[in-house]
Amino acid sequence: MQEQLQQRLLDLKREYESGQQMLADLERRQNELQQTLLRISGAIQVLEELLAQGEQAETGDP
Repeated sequence: MQEQLQQRLLDLKREYESGQQMLADLERRQNELQQTLLRISGAIQVLEELLAQGEQAETGDP
């Protein structure tokens, strides 16, 4: 009985460590995705501003 409890404890500890690693990986991926979205958002803003400037130049608006 004692041996079974020890084995179960070891199994649970391994599962816990595996879950912790998975969580750390997901958090890293989340940070990477947030950085990618931030860069895309900046690029969108720049392109919108350039398009607005181009439209103003075509219409002659200052």
